Amino acid sequence: MICWPGKSYGVVVENKEHGGSLVKKIVLTGGGSTGHVSLNLALIPLLKEHGWDIFYIGSSTGIERNLIEKIPYVTYHAISTGKLRRYFDIKNFLDPLKVGLGVIQSQKLIRDIKPDIVFSKGGFVSVPVILAAWINRVPIISHESDMNLGLASKIALPFSKKMCFTFPETGKHIPDDKELFLGPVIRAQIKNGSRKKGLELCGFDDKKPVILVMGGSLGAQKINDTVRNCLSDLLRNYQIIHLCGKGKADSSIQMKGYKQFEYVDDELADLYAATDLIISRAGSNSIFEFLALKIPMILIPLPLSSSRGDQILNAQSFEKQGFCEVLDEEDLTVQLLTEKINGMYSRKYDYKKNMSDNNPGDGLMKLYDMIEKVSVSKKG
Repeated sequence: MICWPGKSYGVVVENKEHGGSLVKKIVLTGGGSTGHVSLNLALIPLLKEHGWDIFYIGSSTGIERNLIEKIPYVTYHAISTGKLRRYFDIKNFLDPLKVGLGVIQSQKLIRDIKPDIVFSKGGFVSVPVILAAWINRVPIISHESDMNLGLASKIALPFSKKMCFTFPETGKHIPDDKELFLGPVIRAQIKNGSRKKGLELCGFDDKKPVILVMGGSLGAQKINDTVRNCLSDLLRNYQIIHLCGKGKADSSIQMKGYKQFEYVDDELADLYAATDLIISRAGSNSIFEFLALKIPMILIPLPLSSSRGDQILNAQSFEKQGFCEVLDEEDLTVQLLTEKINGMYSRKYDYKKNMSDNNPGDGLMKLYDMIEKVSVSKKG
């Protein structure tokens, strides 16, 4: 069921019996980008396995809707949302009204659902949900993937029982009684890809190594342009999968060994399995997936002109640990990118060894255990 803003939300039934005990209910939230949904996608099967009723509150048009609504055992509700900006924009005057409407809608949903706990992965859509949960005295656990707290996480922190995080360095921004270091949380299905299927999906053979280029769910135009300008040189030695972003495929390029996708979902695990080297932005969820799969990476973080600098810090942390090479977007040229690719591929086993030595533990089970603990403490 998907409930749209401005329409009746209906009444959610009271807690049902399940295996001799009351079914626990959880509301998940987070959206705006794939990174603000991926941890929820990893968590949902575990919640289902343990008998939770799962509800998701997100936006009506964000990528979270596309990713979540296809899961048959998750009930999706859409609310009004407004973007949180640190810069001047005329929309800044309208968006607080959208957030306010979102809080009202979330309050009604929270009262109807009566969840035991709310888990927030962040993004601007999560703010109304967090405020509504706090008003209704529902405990909240939040999560920050990047090294520094984003604006949504800073807003969530005072209202949250726990703030989970991926990078150890993030803990210095969080009170001791609220911090919970998880390390990376990786979707199980990402680890189960087939190299054979990935190559077949692209029409590739196994004679040349494969480079995967991805600029995030929205793509990255400068990376796209630079890679396309390198093709004549790169395709002599490599095959290239290019995840170029919605509306950013170039149908005029038809070259053997080059395959474009605007966006992939279920196919991503197979494409990862076929990949020998990745060129990517430095969003934390993605780079920890590369780390888990031990794929050497060239990271091109979002520049400060387009971000709060979180991807730059993520990339620097990985570079210090010997997991990647970093290339600043301002320095990105055909020649430099080609040199980086050839140099990294020649040393790929050094990077793989460094990644193999990394053992962060099971972040997903740490998170689930805390959800159980906090939800039980609510009843107490």
